[in-house]
Amino acid sequence: MKIEKIQVLKGPNIWSIRRKKLIQMRLDLEELEHLPTNKIDGFRERLEQLIPSLVTHRCSEGVHGGFFQRVEMGTWMGHVIEHIALEIQTLAGMDTGFGRTRETKTPGVYNVVFSYLEANCGVYAAEQSVELVRYLIDGRQYDIEDCIQQLKEIREQERLGPSTGSIVEEAVSRNIPWIRLGRNSLVQLGYGVNQQRFQATITGKTSSIAVEMACNKELTKKMLDDNAIPVPMGELVTEPEDLDKVIRKIGYPIVLKPLDGNHGKGSSINVNDWETALIGLQHAQNYSRKVIVEKYISGYDFRVLVINHKMVAAARRVPAHVVGDGVQNIQQLIDIENQDSRRGYGHENVLTEILVDKDTNELLEKLNYSLETVPQKGEVVYLKSTANLSTGGTSIDVTDMVHPENVTMCERISKIIGLDVCGVDIMAQNLTQPLKESGGAIIEVNAAPGFRMHLAPSEGLPRNVAAPVVDMLYPQGKPFRIPIIAVTGTNGKTTTTRLIAHIVKNNGFRVGFTTSDGIYIQNTMLTKGDTTGPISAEFILKDPTVEFAVLETARGGILRSGLGFSSCDIGVLTNIKEDHLGMNDIHNLRDLTKVKRVVLDAVKKGGWSVLNADDAYSMRLMPDLDSKIAIFSLDENNEHILKFAKEGKITCVYEEGFITIKKGDWKIRVVKARNVPITMEGKARFMISNVLAATLATYLHGFEIEDIANSLRTLIPSAALTPGRLNLFKFKKFHVLIDFAHNPAGYEAIEDYLKNVDSPKKIGIISGVGDRRDEDIRECGKIAGRMFDHIIIRNEKHLRGRTEEEINSLVITGIHESGRDVSYEIIPKETDALKHAISLAEENTFIIALSDVISNAIELVQEYQIKELQEDGKIL
Repeated sequence: MKIEKIQVLKGPNIWSIRRKKLIQMRLDLEELEHLPTNKIDGFRERLEQLIPSLVTHRCSEGVHGGFFQRVEMGTWMGHVIEHIALEIQTLAGMDTGFGRTRETKTPGVYNVVFSYLEANCGVYAAEQSVELVRYLIDGRQYDIEDCIQQLKEIREQERLGPSTGSIVEEAVSRNIPWIRLGRNSLVQLGYGVNQQRFQATITGKTSSIAVEMACNKELTKKMLDDNAIPVPMGELVTEPEDLDKVIRKIGYPIVLKPLDGNHGKGSSINVNDWETALIGLQHAQNYSRKVIVEKYISGYDFRVLVINHKMVAAARRVPAHVVGDGVQNIQQLIDIENQDSRRGYGHENVLTEILVDKDTNELLEKLNYSLETVPQKGEVVYLKSTANLSTGGTSIDVTDMVHPENVTMCERISKIIGLDVCGVDIMAQNLTQPLKESGGAIIEVNAAPGFRMHLAPSEGLPRNVAAPVVDMLYPQGKPFRIPIIAVTGTNGKTTTTRLIAHIVKNNGFRVGFTTSDGIYIQNTMLTKGDTTGPISAEFILKDPTVEFAVLETARGGILRSGLGFSSCDIGVLTNIKEDHLGMNDIHNLRDLTKVKRVVLDAVKKGGWSVLNADDAYSMRLMPDLDSKIAIFSLDENNEHILKFAKEGKITCVYEEGFITIKKGDWKIRVVKARNVPITMEGKARFMISNVLAATLATYLHGFEIEDIANSLRTLIPSAALTPGRLNLFKFKKFHVLIDFAHNPAGYEAIEDYLKNVDSPKKIGIISGVGDRRDEDIRECGKIAGRMFDHIIIRNEKHLRGRTEEEINSLVITGIHESGRDVSYEIIPKETDALKHAISLAEENTFIIALSDVISNAIELVQEYQIKELQEDGKIL
């Protein structure tokens, strides 16, 4: 048994549109294909003993223990591994339960698919599930506890913190898309110009001056004191002599804390003697040379949370502690406390496990205690000097008990410091009285305050404090998305994408679009290459200047990672033709249709799917789509067009030489096809089909007919704007056409165009593409034999595992199958082939170079153009 590959799917995918986070593991069972679980002695017993919690998996039996029943009856190891991968994640605090195991068309090879919460945890779970099964089959001992601990540690490294996570969850509940920026807690909500960013609880609206003030405790204290806010007496010290002066002035007990500290690090509280004060000074100076010394205010530690200058929650924080029973020692009491089901590793549960550290030992030493000390019954022993939940503290919600004067004071503090998300730390006997009566004081003001104590208090009501943050970032009516038109299909994707983007730009939007040539914003290429996958889509959606996205979406990215967007407004399917078949478990057009429809399934509720009525496989999707549907056709008498007309639905057709929108039987003629430059005076029917798709999509979005028409008239095909899409170069003696066609459907489109080209000699430069099926390569050769008078066979740069001889042999076989006596020759290098073709050119010769790598050909032809102009004296 071996893992062939593991893929992390992060967006809508072929397995599920709703469940975006899936691991897809391609697993070769090898000899285990012939050994289901019931043929392996003791397998079920060993599995149940190792992971008894699998009994909760109902499986297809639909009953408690259903999975073990399947194992007993006999099931394949891919299915077992799927369930183990899910369960070990759940045992590590990541409860997730979607899974599928399906055999591929390769016998014994399975796609094992299961959900994850953290990608690296999902990958680890996949690998360890396979290893675990190997151990069980061999009867060896597998350390399940170590596996689960490793998963927990990976989870803590990868996951968003509880505060960040709560804001993301609230955004998701409102259908606001989000993107994690990097590996830390920096998150983008929304897309393009409508995005908002935050990190932990610092938002894009948070003032940097306010954060600096909050981090400077001495400045904060002065600002509050100047505004009649009660703060403890105290001063800043750096040397023992300064400390002594301050203590003489304010008296014991005192608090020492680093000037630039946070989360209670380096703090010492309730210090009552000089020796402890010196130790506290040294401890604080590990974090900041300057140390604040303040009068210790007796009472309880409270945190008031203010968002957008409104109090939203308050909690009393209690440091980690144990309560003596007169029998067990402190270490035993800690162990018992850590068994509380609410406590967990890191942030996995409401409370965090209490760990013994330097702070714990120092506190115990002050009491002359050790971990072996047995406290008296009812005695409270504090184990941490601060009440942070991350060190094992607890919280009690007191939101409804805060006196109105204290509410007003805290809201005023947030404005004085200038924080949009503000944590106010108060030491007081209670918050039910005004601080001036209770003798309490403001201890600190925090930027980026943690939400955990409010989201899941140990006692009292949980408070959804993430909601007011999202309300602040996106007040009612403020958009968080930008329009997205996604274009998929086999042929015509890039041209259709460019047409749509051109129309959008001409209507005043700043458009970002992705193509097989590169990523563009407006007409500026920012990244060169095939950029039709999810990373490129995210590039556009992360750009804060983009107002409208048009995303070419190819099969490779969908299969590799899923879509790079959660949903789109309009999905365009140009066609489904034979291409890349036999790769990645896509063996026929039915398989390919399943991949392409992912884009259409991702169309938002109320959005549109635009389909090609001339394409049989596209039409088969109609009954299964949840979106509204509009179709286009080169034939207004197409049966689907006629049916839509009777139903009063919207279509786009080519009729009487016009690109025409139809609403039922009503016609709105947009533009004459021959006046759209990209159609080559109406001679390139496949280009007219692309124009129909783009016209229909932009019309459905709401653009005016006249604006669409004007845009279509102004997109001039060229090597700069539409590289490899019918790029025609005119010379005095001959013409050269360069096109991206590289599959049978693309060749047929060129053949159809050449029927309208009057030339005594048509020379074709072609090549077979190594990652296509034999029959596809032969078919391309056959079509080339039909449309060219002479053929030059060249070699692709990337042979994809084949030899040049093998590919060329298939092409030549196809040429012979054309039924024409066509001359051909082999010239391996592309530039040499093109130079040779030009040398053969007679008067009015038409040279056509077809390739999936067109940059070299374009550069060479442009050099010939410059040379001809120089010879004519038109340029120097």
